[in-house]
Amino acid sequence: MFCVLLLLPLAVTAPAQAAVTPTGFSEQAVFSGLTNPTNVVFSPDGRVFVAEKSGLIKVFDSLDDPTPSVYADLRTEVDNYWDRGLLGLALHPDFPQDPRIYVLYTHDGLIGGPTPKWGTPDTADDPCPSPPGPTADGCQASARLSVINGNGAEQVLVEDWCQVFPSHSIGSIEFGPDGMLYAGAGDGASFNYVDYGQDSYPASDVTPDNPCGDGPAPVGATLTPPTAEGGALRAQDVRTTGDPTTLDGSIIRIDPDTGQAAPGNPAASSADLNTRRIVANGLRNPMRFTFRPGTKELWLGDVGYSTWEEIDRITDPTAKVTNFGWPCYEGSGRQPGYDAINVNLCENLYAAGPSAVTSPYYAYKHTDHIVSGESCTVGSSSISGMSFYAGGNYPAAYKGALFFTDYSRRCVWAMMPGSDGLPDPAQIQVFASGYGATKLQTGPGGDLFAVDYDNGRIMRYVYDATNNPPTAVIQANPASGPTPLAVTFDGTASNDADGNPLTYAWDLDGDGVYDDSTAATVQHMYTTSGEVVARLKVSDGHTTSTTSTQINVANTAPTALITSPGPATTWKVGDTINFSGSATDPEQGTLPGSALTWTLIMHHCPSDCHTHTITSMTGAGGSFVAPDHEYPSYLELKLTATDAQGLTDTKSVRLDPKTVGLRLASSPAGLPVTSLDTTAKTPFTSTVIIGSSVSVSADPVQASSNQLYRFASWSDGGARNHNLVAPEAAATYTATYGVKRNLARGRPALASSTYLAGREAAKAVDGSMTTAWSSARKDPQWLRIDLGSVQVVNRVLLNWLSTAYAKSYQIQVSGSGRTWKTVYSTTAGDGGTDSLLFSANYARYVRISATSRAVAGSYYSLWEFGVFQDTGPVTGIAGQCVDVYQASTADGTPTTLYTCKGAVNQQWTPSPDDGTLRTMGKCLDGRAAAAVALWTCNGTPAQHWTPQPNGTLLNAASNLCLAPAGGLSTNGTKLTLTTCTTTINQKWVLP
Repeated sequence: MFCVLLLLPLAVTAPAQAAVTPTGFSEQAVFSGLTNPTNVVFSPDGRVFVAEKSGLIKVFDSLDDPTPSVYADLRTEVDNYWDRGLLGLALHPDFPQDPRIYVLYTHDGLIGGPTPKWGTPDTADDPCPSPPGPTADGCQASARLSVINGNGAEQVLVEDWCQVFPSHSIGSIEFGPDGMLYAGAGDGASFNYVDYGQDSYPASDVTPDNPCGDGPAPVGATLTPPTAEGGALRAQDVRTTGDPTTLDGSIIRIDPDTGQAAPGNPAASSADLNTRRIVANGLRNPMRFTFRPGTKELWLGDVGYSTWEEIDRITDPTAKVTNFGWPCYEGSGRQPGYDAINVNLCENLYAAGPSAVTSPYYAYKHTDHIVSGESCTVGSSSISGMSFYAGGNYPAAYKGALFFTDYSRRCVWAMMPGSDGLPDPAQIQVFASGYGATKLQTGPGGDLFAVDYDNGRIMRYVYDATNNPPTAVIQANPASGPTPLAVTFDGTASNDADGNPLTYAWDLDGDGVYDDSTAATVQHMYTTSGEVVARLKVSDGHTTSTTSTQINVANTAPTALITSPGPATTWKVGDTINFSGSATDPEQGTLPGSALTWTLIMHHCPSDCHTHTITSMTGAGGSFVAPDHEYPSYLELKLTATDAQGLTDTKSVRLDPKTVGLRLASSPAGLPVTSLDTTAKTPFTSTVIIGSSVSVSADPVQASSNQLYRFASWSDGGARNHNLVAPEAAATYTATYGVKRNLARGRPALASSTYLAGREAAKAVDGSMTTAWSSARKDPQWLRIDLGSVQVVNRVLLNWLSTAYAKSYQIQVSGSGRTWKTVYSTTAGDGGTDSLLFSANYARYVRISATSRAVAGSYYSLWEFGVFQDTGPVTGIAGQCVDVYQASTADGTPTTLYTCKGAVNQQWTPSPDDGTLRTMGKCLDGRAAAAVALWTCNGTPAQHWTPQPNGTLLNAASNLCLAPAGGLSTNGTKLTLTTCTTTINQKWVLP
């Protein structure tokens, strides 16, 4: 599809086309003509400061000043790429007496490194080359919180926030009611996949592995679960005291004079300077926050990942470091993608219970409307602005309301105050719609102002209780042309919401006086070359509204032409796409390359679409490398030609990606796996862009029916959690699991009671899901399993029969059957299948003690009761155990078959993460095929063992299988490696 925006000889100028829903409110564009504005602040002396993403700070003398001047130019320091740039702006509380202005921006350089790293001095855009590629290895950057002093000099207060990928950068800076300065930033991680710091494109190391030095691992190290602490996990870095703390994914509170931690911070006693600064962590992208008037409460909007947008509340920033849980949690629940990779940072947080994190004050789901019946879109979501209404001209009902906006949904809502004065999630109303705002700010008169990023405007919401101001609209035809130029002006599209008749006053000669006509439609002849601003003022008899448009006399807009790429061009990640174009102008002829600006835009369309401006380039041609992004999405390449008088023409071309279907499967079938942010039962298929990086993960242990399975391998040879590059042809990736030994299967079972014949205790350990043990219809009841010998146990699997489950029960273990130790308990049983993990214990007997039935008058009933271990014997032919000779831990000690005796040198732990088999702190090693031995663990393929579906154990280095020498089973038979077969002597059972 070839999309174009034609410059027609008809100019239409009007206020925002947003639909303001509350009666009595209207919307005004107070400033326009800005380039990607991100923030606005108001000075008591009437001046208005606006930050542009490129690094320019512009100042207007007043709300009536149409032409700003540049207050500061930080473009050389700012990394303006994709979502990076100058986003935070704040005036000192005593401004202008204290003339300091504070800024927060992505820094075009590494922490402590020179500037610029990626861009060119004094230019607006900072492209990311490939390699390293913006979404491949990433163009590493940092961020700065600085103060611009009265003399214009920049003083850096904080330099930190290591960032790898081009989103989730820095956000807001605000002064709190305590006079301290607060700043927020995102995690700097990938938005395409589950990012724990893995290197997605090892072929390119322009940006090294682990570039931020996350965790105890150095720069250049390969990070893997469960110990990884990189990527999005940086948002939990304050919890790891063994390495320097980063500020990613946090809110900091600092002294505005020094940049050091503010007095009273909750971690002020820490030896780490960054830890001292942090008052909240566990945030993905807290782009905007605000303070609730009259309190110390900080309210923030955290941009979500796959499902939820959050409004979070910190009641007292100095009381404690508040953890909002990202990436382990999203919304109030566990984040499926990060839960699936089983990293220590999240598993420890889960183990601490829900109280270890603070749930959102309010969260809305990406697929749901916020207000029933609203016109705001769903799907794409990114909360992008927050502001409280403290009082002014608005109705009293709004006092205390929290206004918030979503850039992607292009709406503003008001969360009205409840009876306790707090914003009430049950009382949300749509306030405005029609454009994406990147900031809401309270301004003069207490009115709400919005930063319209895409259209380059600052908007104001005003209220008139008895009358809505009229809306002035000019249509000029033609808006440009040769001298003499006859232009017809039509004001009849102007309107008044109250239906009052309108009167018109025109300034057609540009002298600022509305004295040229009072007709609704008028023609004017221009005989002098140049630009003239024509203005229209309309009145409804109570208030007036004005608008203007520029007429270009003796000048006609240029015509832009994109020569390549054409609309049929498709791309995969990493493709180099060449572009070229030209422009002609009736007065100037062929325009030079310097008049041609190209803009590359990513459209992300999970249902509706939102955009990310990636970068801009100047010239008649060039090239770019197609970036990685989640599908569905597409690129738009836009060419804007500008003539010497400022007239423009824009053309664009849509470039769709090449896609492929990735089928995720498991063996056995039906086990859930995770791809990107989707966890689902296999098989399922995901559509992705060819060449994109796709994270896949599989749980280390899973239950299916009455059996537990241990992860063995992915069909592509990747680790349990790894990234793959989407191939050009459809492919299947299968997670293979091995059966875990069920220690209870077929063992003697005893119960406190039996409901009736055929429901005896033995039925719960017979391996059948068609027979069950059932108890008498009373509490309490128990079922005990005799394992036959003392074993290390740490897992139990319960398959309940329908509603005959226990609401309250305990799992207990014993070595003698007389004294019992409770290893697990719950009062919230919910039936179905319970896969329970607890600390490892030695036990011969395992029992369930049930004390409360789910349904009164029913019985307890279990299809199956399974007992499992993660550490135990590896058994082979004739039931013999893999044994380390004489329990020696010396490197090179041979392994043999021997009668199972439960000794420590027969206790093996298979790792689903690195494929090792460990005992006594060493690893089973196949470096010598003739004698498989014990060696110090070193991560080599010789120590990687893959259980196969047929029961064999494959060595990754040799592609040979573990077997006893000569196929014997006698004590002392050495273990070797040999060609894989399906004979009984190569079959092994693992814990």
